[in-house]
Amino acid sequence: MVVLDRPADLREWIGKEIGASQWLAIDQQRIDDFARISGDDHWIHVDVGRARREMPDGRTIAHGFLTLSLIPYLVRSIYTITHRGRGLNYGTNRIRFTSPVQVGDRVRLRQSIKAVERVEGDGREGATRVVSDCTIEIEGKPRPALLAEFLLLVYDE
Repeated sequence: MVVLDRPADLREWIGKEIGASQWLAIDQQRIDDFARISGDDHWIHVDVGRARREMPDGRTIAHGFLTLSLIPYLVRSIYTITHRGRGLNYGTNRIRFTSPVQVGDRVRLRQSIKAVERVEGDGREGATRVVSDCTIEIEGKPRPALLAEFLLLVYDE
């Protein structure tokens, strides 16, 4: 885990990988919970019996947006900033779902810092915008599950 003093300290990581998160197992309960709250209950995600019969490898797959939603959680095991205010997800510039995450897979996030910029105005006074390249890997598989350019606003303390 990288420990930084202030958001601006992320500038020294521009163009570099800041780290990889811990592995996280994707179980059927997590997939079912996401289906319930998102309303996406397509059988490829939630029907274990049908998936056993009709899906490659006989397993359900996690929602792409479930995989994307793990980024803020997984980042917490990569770096922390000790002197800061609130942080807000600011969006993504691009997302690619490159390989399905099957139930039972373990995933982790690799993150590189792409840009760190001071932003002012429009209610963002005292904020630093962090742009990072995020790759969610699947343990033991050659292709990642997801590639995304992720934006975060970190406010001053």
